Amino acid sequence: MAGIFWHNLSTKEVIKILKTNLKKGLSQEEIGIRQKEFGKNSLPEEITLSGIKIFLRQFKSPLIYILLIAGFVTLFLKEYGDSIIIFGATIVNVFVGFFQENKASQALKELKKVAKSFAQVLRDGNFKIIDSEELTPGDMVILHPGDKVPADGRIIESYNLKINEMTLTGEWLPADKTVTVLSEKTSLADRDNMVYMGTVVEDGKAKIVITEIGTQTEIGKITQMVKETKEEQTPYQEKVAHFSKLISLIIVFICLFIFVEGLIKGRGFNEMFITSIAVVVAAIPEGLPVCITVVLALGMQKILKKQGLVRKLASAETLGSTSIIATDKTGTLTEGKMKVTQVLSGDHIIENEKNNPLSVFKTVALCNEAFIENPKEPKKDWVVRGDPTSKALLLGAIEFGINIKKEQEGFEKIQEMPFDPIHKYLASLYKINEKQGILFVCGAPEKILELSKYIEVNKDKKGLTELRSEKIKEKLNELTGKGQRVIATAYKEINNLSGEEIIEKICQDLVFTGLIGLEDPLRKEVKKSIRICKRAGIRTIIVTGDHKLTAKAIAKQIGLPVKKENIIEGKDLDNLSDEQFQEIIKHISIYARVEPKHKMRIVENWQKRGEVVAMTGDGVNDAPALKKADIGMVLGSGTDVAKEIADLVLLNDNFSIIVDAVEEGRKILDNIRKIITYLLADSFTETILIGVGIMMGWPLPISAAQILWVNLIEDGLPDIALAFEPKEKDIMLKPPAKRNAPLLTQEMKTIIFIIGIITDLMLLGLFWWLWQKTQDIVYVRTIVFATLAVDSLLFVFACKSLRKNLWQMNIFSNKFLNISVIIGILMLVSAIYLPPFQALLKTTAIGPYEWSIIISLGLIDLILIEITKHHFIIKKQAI
Repeated sequence: MAGIFWHNLSTKEVIKILKTNLKKGLSQEEIGIRQKEFGKNSLPEEITLSGIKIFLRQFKSPLIYILLIAGFVTLFLKEYGDSIIIFGATIVNVFVGFFQENKASQALKELKKVAKSFAQVLRDGNFKIIDSEELTPGDMVILHPGDKVPADGRIIESYNLKINEMTLTGEWLPADKTVTVLSEKTSLADRDNMVYMGTVVEDGKAKIVITEIGTQTEIGKITQMVKETKEEQTPYQEKVAHFSKLISLIIVFICLFIFVEGLIKGRGFNEMFITSIAVVVAAIPEGLPVCITVVLALGMQKILKKQGLVRKLASAETLGSTSIIATDKTGTLTEGKMKVTQVLSGDHIIENEKNNPLSVFKTVALCNEAFIENPKEPKKDWVVRGDPTSKALLLGAIEFGINIKKEQEGFEKIQEMPFDPIHKYLASLYKINEKQGILFVCGAPEKILELSKYIEVNKDKKGLTELRSEKIKEKLNELTGKGQRVIATAYKEINNLSGEEIIEKICQDLVFTGLIGLEDPLRKEVKKSIRICKRAGIRTIIVTGDHKLTAKAIAKQIGLPVKKENIIEGKDLDNLSDEQFQEIIKHISIYARVEPKHKMRIVENWQKRGEVVAMTGDGVNDAPALKKADIGMVLGSGTDVAKEIADLVLLNDNFSIIVDAVEEGRKILDNIRKIITYLLADSFTETILIGVGIMMGWPLPISAAQILWVNLIEDGLPDIALAFEPKEKDIMLKPPAKRNAPLLTQEMKTIIFIIGIITDLMLLGLFWWLWQKTQDIVYVRTIVFATLAVDSLLFVFACKSLRKNLWQMNIFSNKFLNISVIIGILMLVSAIYLPPFQALLKTTAIGPYEWSIIISLGLIDLILIEITKHHFIIKKQAI
């Protein structure tokens, strides 16, 4: 609807132009018509790399450049056999790289589809939650703190609304919004009666009418139409990339030395050129970074299947090192299915008279953020929206007999203050007539008591004396001691109503009406998950806004320590310096009545102790702590802002997802280390084999074509297969990896370098003995070639676990690895016995005697690796 200055029109004019209804919104029939006319409320999707582009990108690799140059040089030198091998190696390398990168790309693309944005909309007189893409001009939308504005709109009603418009205007301070008509010439940044797609609600609440959607929004007009998706590298990927470059430079230097040394020793240029190229190709771990991306992407997919959405590759990696899980109580440890179990009116608490909870339920009915999407349907089919507490209070009021619609008809809501963890209460101001109003308030009992001056007893207002306050606190402790969440209710009659009142200022001298106890069952699987965490060296702490006795009751059920020294409240944390906090932090398992600032401090102080912290949150105020935590975890029911910052979104709010994600993170780290060990060990072995052979003045122990064959045909599939290695059974029985753990562990270094040298000594000894005995270079090279290939195919099984010996695990658990090894064996047999391959690779047929030597050496090498692993296993057990 271009050309209309919405900010210059009154709300009545806007509603008239958009042909919508303030009280009912659009009808379903009208929505269908408008969606056909205006399309979906979406921006152009980011262009991700297509399969063809991923394939062509493989040719940008320095390794491919080297192979292509070598191929054309050998063609020029008329070494046609070597040319076929080199060009064949190029094609294999490109296809392997394409498979790995495409697999990772597809996995990441699927993950992005899961992240959707939703909006609360008024349609056919009922509030509903819909996919933001389904919004259309004229829709009435309700905005809450933490929401991302789903489309451009004119504000119809505003309750202390503050919006951060930095994404659009660059201004980081939130704008105070209003409904006032503005001048036509008002600049975009000053249009305070408008909201814009992509901006963020920091505080307050509002009703808006959608004016523009999709590409017609202000952000849609300036969105880049074409851009490639760039996924940031994880810390481990960066380490591996840097390490790979360093290794590559060293290997290139070694190969230059091999080339020059060979020429000095009188070897032919062609032979030394091709051999040097082959060593470069075989030794440079070019596929390592892509392999790691595949492992990370596959891990993210696995976590998604368990209802956890990992938003960044880096997070999938960090999960494996998590040592502290700071979790909220409601919805994560409990089922989030709150139910009103007890209601105590003021007269019942104070004078022990008959309980009369009418005022209590009336308050929670009129001061509530929950709503029923389909109230005309049978009660069993109702869809109730809102947070667990609000939903329970609303349903409790309805069950008591409160008619929500009828109660609302008697009042006109003129202001509302949403609940937040700092104020700890929710308030709604209603207009009764021109001069009178009534304020309904519900929230944390301590806060409501603090704001109250009176108490309702037998429908009369009496002073809230210290003695009466003490009686209320006794009942509060009784309810919270049972593990119940407790909400207090109050009201205040307003005379001389102006309509300009600020709720925070008038929210005092309240009339206390009663307490509501809510019960939320513990999730069945939580106790088991907490035990798994404990065995895995991960400490679980509860960080909640609830009363300390409520938190204590839940903590006791799940097996956390609940002595006095294990519990602290936010107000007490404020009185501690960081030094004092550090002295007691290791004893604290329960943080109660915390505010967002406390969450930030808890995270920082655990990190100072070298711990990797995972923190749950759901609101806009949790954002700083979520960002500070190593892993920010947001409930699926959380705000858009929290989800944007989150590393892990718990799609069904379940604590067990966190444990599953940590377990998958450990598997990711394990598999990355296995792949690094496998690739680097082979690279090191082949480089030393050729280098020492030339220095000794011997014929080359293995030809260039044979090196390429081992590297690309024999090793190619097994290193990909290791990415699919299933998790080890004891993965959650070991302590988490330390922060900033080195890329190569001591065990990995020993296997790669020490065992690599021993393997080379065996191969060089075999070569020298056979050469002296037969002087048949084709025969000798065939045996060395076969030994290197068999050694590699056996070694991959040792890499299945760096913590267990072969006899302690199921060596055939990875079907992809089994198939890749079988293919490797078949290709090796083909290379030795099929005439076309014999001609290309300069091999000859060998008999059982030779195979017995080859297999024996492979087994000796495998035994040495297993002895090395066993040494480290014993060493770790001793620690």
